[in-house]
Amino acid sequence: MFARHDLVWLTHRGWDRVRAGAPQEARSALDAWRDAGWPAVVRRAETALAASEVAIGFAMPPREEDGGKLRLACRVELSDVKRRTRALPLVGALDAVPEEWRDALARLEQEAAGAGLGLAVYGSVALEALTGQHYVRPESDIDLLLRPLSRAQLMAGLDLLNAHAASLPLDGEVVFPDGRAVAWKELRAAFESAPGTRVLAKALERVALVKPEELITTLEDGACLN
Repeated sequence: MFARHDLVWLTHRGWDRVRAGAPQEARSALDAWRDAGWPAVVRRAETALAASEVAIGFAMPPREEDGGKLRLACRVELSDVKRRTRALPLVGALDAVPEEWRDALARLEQEAAGAGLGLAVYGSVALEALTGQHYVRPESDIDLLLRPLSRAQLMAGLDLLNAHAASLPLDGEVVFPDGRAVAWKELRAAFESAPGTRVLAKALERVALVKPEELITTLEDGACLN
């Protein structure tokens, strides 16, 4: 049901639970977040997380004095979630990026859409778009999610991201149909490496080193590769 980087909006009871478990010094920031109607972000499940729970997190804007971020990790009951969406589509975040990135990122989004590829965004760019707060710094990356359904989409998406990475600070993950995700740069490098190279695959409940071929079999045409 849930995936890493999903956005969730909490019920009143959910907010009460989050607030009760938060450090005293973080509660005013959480109250402001709640009152603004902003979502939490689904993160990787913790050890011993109950089947009735989901792990979520909040990342507050960087502090002006030192750039540090207040990050809060918590868990809530599934019944505490009143709405869920997947990660923010890239097209919904274009106005949130610095002007010097905007045209190039819009071209990437248009080319991806033209190829039938939907890109989503997470991290600082998504949070700035969702909250209007100042998250994006000159050193920030643009964290993208590519969700291919076929090998052709996967390879086209990797080529597209690599081409645009020459002019944009692109980072992010390829998310396979079974929910496992791999850094797109790592996956692309693995395809160019010796057979047997493994990549770090992150799922909601665990992290493991796997061969790219194992991930490709989850795609629509993956079973036809051998």
